[in-house]
Amino acid sequence: MVPVRKLVKIADLSRDWWNAMYSRCCDIIARPEIYSNSCSGKILASMFYEPSTRTNFSFQAAAQRLGAGVFGFSDPVGTSASKGETLADTIRMTAAYSSTIVIRSPQEGSATASALYSEVPVINAGDGGHSHPTQTLTDLTTIAQKRGDIGNIRIGLCGDLKHGRTVHSLVEAMEMFPNISFYLISPQELKFPDYVLERMKKQGQTFEETEILADVIPELDVLYMTRIQRERFRDAGEYRRLKDVYVLTKKMLESAKTDMQIMHPLPRVDEISTDVDTDPRAVYFEQARYGMLIRMALLLDFMHLPRIAPAAVYDDPNAAPGECTNPACITQSDTYLPKLVSRSGSDRCGYCDKKTTTMLL
Repeated sequence: MVPVRKLVKIADLSRDWWNAMYSRCCDIIARPEIYSNSCSGKILASMFYEPSTRTNFSFQAAAQRLGAGVFGFSDPVGTSASKGETLADTIRMTAAYSSTIVIRSPQEGSATASALYSEVPVINAGDGGHSHPTQTLTDLTTIAQKRGDIGNIRIGLCGDLKHGRTVHSLVEAMEMFPNISFYLISPQELKFPDYVLERMKKQGQTFEETEILADVIPELDVLYMTRIQRERFRDAGEYRRLKDVYVLTKKMLESAKTDMQIMHPLPRVDEISTDVDTDPRAVYFEQARYGMLIRMALLLDFMHLPRIAPAAVYDDPNAAPGECTNPACITQSDTYLPKLVSRSGSDRCGYCDKKTTTMLL
């Protein structure tokens, strides 16, 4: 298998690579002591432009458990970004000091942009409402550990599906596994973006959209709850109206399967009642630990790869005329970036996957 040098979108993840990482993760779980110095002398650069607890801590813990060092920031205010330094220059500088870069940013497509300018592997730790591939590794690991298999299951995705980068990535990853049925549970205002639904249809994925959790909970093997994300709303009033639309309680679980897994990427706010925490079906805190373990497996892949000077960057010749108008896209602030095409089509931005405008020629 040709070494992979980035994980910025789920499209970077192949079934073979997943199988290899998961096998290594299982060995880490079984024999953690033999990995304690496997990345000695390596350094992880942790660049968090947006608040994080689990993802930030789990990457740091993963690196340290492998014997690697860590440097970075959890607030860009104290960095040269506050002085106007471009992302490309920050990445070039950070890559000079590190073995692997992990980046989280509120700007969609920031990790894709970072990989264009880095001599070392780049990992996307979440880019706005777009993608979160290492959370997906966490989710796949949790399902595999708890069920023994990932295929042949019914999954309910509940809550903020519009801004929920974790569920965007999870749905795409599930294309690798057989016989997956989705129940997409959200109000109309928070349903999946069109590009996600279009991809699901194109891939022949089975899904049903509904607004009522109670109607489908008896059918589910996995219930994946998500937070209504206040930070993604431009209208505070709309957030207040929608924030408590789904609250999972112990009472609601009476109609659920006895072996259903309740997952959540965390942090939790009000969408899962604390009385659910003691239910054996609640696996979201175990899920957080699996996140550290699978990230150890990922870092073992990346930390030992050689430094490679990035290729010169140019506009994709397949790009349609026009510009990305997504206000959250990295191209809105870093206008020097080349035009890239999404695998979803030439009329979609290669950074954020949103449709581009068409310019009249």
